[in-house]
Amino acid sequence: MYKEEHKIFRNSLRKFIENEIMPYVESWEEKREIPRSLWKKLGEQGYLCMWVDEKYGGSGGGFEYSVILTEELTKAGMGIGIPGHSDVIVHYIAEHGEEEQKERWLPGCTRGDIITSIAMTEPNAGSDVQAIKTTAARDGDYYVINGQKSFVTNGMATNLVVLACKIITDAGPSGGGISLFGVEADSPGFSRGRKLDKLGLHIEDTGELFFDNCRVSKANLIGEEGMGFTYLMANLQRERLVLTISAQSLAERILADAIEYSKTREAFGRPIGNHQHNSFKLAEMATEVELGRAFLDRLTMDFLAGKDIVTRVSMAKWWVGEMANRIAYNSLQLHGGYGYMEEYPIARLYRDVRIHTLYGGTTEIMKLIISRNLGFK
Repeated sequence: MYKEEHKIFRNSLRKFIENEIMPYVESWEEKREIPRSLWKKLGEQGYLCMWVDEKYGGSGGGFEYSVILTEELTKAGMGIGIPGHSDVIVHYIAEHGEEEQKERWLPGCTRGDIITSIAMTEPNAGSDVQAIKTTAARDGDYYVINGQKSFVTNGMATNLVVLACKIITDAGPSGGGISLFGVEADSPGFSRGRKLDKLGLHIEDTGELFFDNCRVSKANLIGEEGMGFTYLMANLQRERLVLTISAQSLAERILADAIEYSKTREAFGRPIGNHQHNSFKLAEMATEVELGRAFLDRLTMDFLAGKDIVTRVSMAKWWVGEMANRIAYNSLQLHGGYGYMEEYPIARLYRDVRIHTLYGGTTEIMKLIISRNLGFK
């Protein structure tokens, strides 16, 4: 899957992370936000939206570069905010936006001037996207949007929200189906609520967004009216692949830390990894991580080949997410009391990994998709 240019890119990215991210991760974790200066630096180095066409400021690179970016940022403890912007959200604009929208938004997305977020989830509509209540009513050359969104990654930092809402027609709010809009942060009637206090992933903000008679130009409609649900479902296989890459990378980072700790921490006169129970537990963990990597690499290659991976990416999303949580649990157990101390990375990684069974579709929703695709209704 990887060629020499990809190895060069990975080495370059690792040096960037070592110099520009690793010394500051703990302070960003405490402040609970990724500074805009990092977004700008990533943009200056060409690390954002690398697949975007050169005429919009990208480099036109393949998805392999996106995989590398997600893997390395995840292992550095950076969460999904940056990969989500680069390799999930901006795709809605590139794939379904008008030429004017691409020229208006894509260059800023690649430079780090525009930070995107996607607003689907609502307080009473999570996995069931079709149950959303946010609405948009046509008013001349504008749409008037009303509603609330929650659990929005990059919600406090965002300049541009890709918003899912229902068009109000004569048939009512659901008559026009779900549509997508690009809502700029300076739009009248747009406001931010709380920065949500999460269990983990403190390094990236997650917020509430409000739309109170928010006026958005009809030029901000992304794609066609009523096609939003179709766009969302089509892009979810990319999103779930990116999330699986992140979960797998977390599992690999946690395993590597556990092996290193088990070689250096001593109990009863020898390294704890030399005790048979612990060595067997590490062998089990290493096997699970290797299985996840083999499945993910094959899945990624099929995605690159343009194959339909909906069923298998759903399998990977739930299994790798659950596996990563098992690896984190067992790693913390191997650390003993020190694993419960914030000075050891496993304490933070243990919290961070938990979200992988929830966002982008819960484990249960993934199993529902798989079972339906097996012919069970």
